[in-house]
Amino acid sequence: MSLKSSANRYGTVAIALHWISALAILGALAGGLVMGNSADPGVVRTILPIHIALGSTALVLTLARIGWWVWGDRRPLPAPGQPAAQELAARIVHGLLYLAILVLGTSGIATVVLSGAVPALLSGAPLPDFDTLIPRIAHGVLGKALIVLLAAHVGAALWHQFVRRDHLLARMGVGA
Repeated sequence: MSLKSSANRYGTVAIALHWISALAILGALAGGLVMGNSADPGVVRTILPIHIALGSTALVLTLARIGWWVWGDRRPLPAPGQPAAQELAARIVHGLLYLAILVLGTSGIATVVLSGAVPALLSGAPLPDFDTLIPRIAHGVLGKALIVLLAAHVGAALWHQFVRRDHLLARMGVGA
């Protein structure tokens, strides 16, 4: 398999960036949901550094993906036989996914910086109250929006695989 994408398949770099990003995003979302639903400060203190690391990783990988598409590679052509409305919906969902990840990363960084959480994490002091910070509010809302976008993205992929049976997932390294 080539490092760069062909007209019909994503290249190794794009596939690796996609799947590693997906794992980081799912981990960050899971950690965020656990923290958001926990009243135990010990749970938040334990999960927050992992959440920050995974969220930062997702942000950096997303920036790398954007850079790869702009300067290093081209995307495969649209799937043959796909209606124009579906192609437009795919472009919109992908664009919103990128935007949500970028804004989630920056709002997360802003929350950590404005709250003074890093010194508290390093010293063992009590964590600040994040809930009143505007970036944290945006972070929470966008986290829920990201879940909806991911559900649409995964749902469309599964629909292609099991209903249309057009093996679209093979373009991203899954299956033949």
